[in-house]
Amino acid sequence: YLSAIGALLYLANCTRPDIAFSVNLLARYSSTPTRRHWNGIKHIMRYLRGSTDMGLFYPRGTKSTLIVYADAGYLSDPHKARSQTGYVFTFCDTAISWRSTKQTMTATSSNHSETLAIHEASRECIWLRSMIQHIQESCGLSSIRNNPTVIYEDNAACITQLRGGYIKSDRTKHISPKFFYTHEFQKNGDIDVQQIRSSDNLADLFTKALPGTTFKKLRHDIGMRQIKDLH
Repeated sequence: YLSAIGALLYLANCTRPDIAFSVNLLARYSSTPTRRHWNGIKHIMRYLRGSTDMGLFYPRGTKSTLIVYADAGYLSDPHKARSQTGYVFTFCDTAISWRSTKQTMTATSSNHSETLAIHEASRECIWLRSMIQHIQESCGLSSIRNNPTVIYEDNAACITQLRGGYIKSDRTKHISPKFFYTHEFQKNGDIDVQQIRSSDNLADLFTKALPGTTFKKLRHDIGMRQIKDLH
């Protein structure tokens, strides 16, 4: 079981973001796996066997814009009262960085879990912006320094709080102020958090199990293609 999880984690972290959530879910039971979990491993293996020619496709001629999608699955692990963080960064309309992981602290509301997810996405965003900026300036290209990176989030209350800064109220006073440091990046013009419909949030692929049609749509939207579709 551990050997299979290790191999799947390598794929999920490098070239197959479509299995990131499923692998992260099964990896939680590495110490005490059951037959149900092993069946989940075999299900992923069969899915991969049927899509060996699928991968991330980076087309030429697309606009070089860094876009972020962040989301949280509230209480995705009800037994330990933990939520799921998911985010994906696209560049030229294809994923270049993604993450699906269980949050390390208990979120008391969906708003709280979304705040934690944006916090993690913002940290990754600042690092990616600096790397892309360095590459662009080294190649003599126009830099993204003066253009804020858009982070799409589907929770309106969370966006309002992050735009206004830390709000000390009965519902948010327990949230550590450090998780609102995204507000500072917005003031500096590095990022811009905007609302998006849940159905269009690509990060849903990394926070919950989805129906087949929705899964295939989001998989396509993050830039995954089969070789036969490129001809």
